[in-house]
Amino acid sequence: MSLTARVIALLSLSALVLGAWLAPLDAPAQAQVDAGLKRALVSFATARALNGVISVAQGTEVSLQPLGIGVTLAPGQLLDPVNDLVEQFSNLMLMASVAFGVQKILIGIGSYWLISLALSLAALGWAVFTLRHQPAPSWLSGTLVVAVMLRFAIPVVTLGSDLLWQKFLAADYATSQQIIDNATGTVAKLNPPEPEAANQPGWLDAMKGWVSKNGDIKARFERLKQAAEQATEHIIKLIVIFLLQTLVIPLLLLWGLTALARLVVQASLGRNSPK
Repeated sequence: MSLTARVIALLSLSALVLGAWLAPLDAPAQAQVDAGLKRALVSFATARALNGVISVAQGTEVSLQPLGIGVTLAPGQLLDPVNDLVEQFSNLMLMASVAFGVQKILIGIGSYWLISLALSLAALGWAVFTLRHQPAPSWLSGTLVVAVMLRFAIPVVTLGSDLLWQKFLAADYATSQQIIDNATGTVAKLNPPEPEAANQPGWLDAMKGWVSKNGDIKARFERLKQAAEQATEHIIKLIVIFLLQTLVIPLLLLWGLTALARLVVQASLGRNSPK
């Protein structure tokens, strides 16, 4: 290893040890996890509210009596596919909340002082071999890399995921969440009211009233269906957004860090082929 390479390696090790004890990444990572958990819980609450108002519409039965002939309709059952999607969405939001909670626990585990101590001792041993112009043993290099991953991987992945969230996903999340909130209020307003008792009308008035009521019910349920279907598109968007933030992006970043760690181990051992 050249003098420049040794100096860079020792400075990098010093920065890692200082970072392990001073923990500059932990607080920002915890803050971003808390923000993500709050978003997931808000979306979960919205999904449960939308599920509730759609369920009310599904259970509504409309009794029509044209010319004294009783007919009972349940037009709210048309919303059954939408409600199934909303239920799946609420379950996913609960899983996303759990994922953020797990991230928070892992950050706390990584900041435990024993991991920082192990990293410091491994870095010290690696530095001693470097200063003596000797290659570090494979077990020591492996221990150092594992300690670095345990200490820094989750905070780095969390902050990296949040950076991509802010850049590419935040605007879509805000728009979709607002539209689903509005759809929940719209569906609640369009739910048919309870039927009211009325005086016995004449034959002609009864016929006119039935036609008017039937047309109003049809229009109401049509608007209700449109509002629910409008929310469907944005529910799917939120599903994609939370899957990206809690699963796809963290796994890709973790894979990248692991690949980088393997390269560091191979370089320190003077190998060119993967282990």
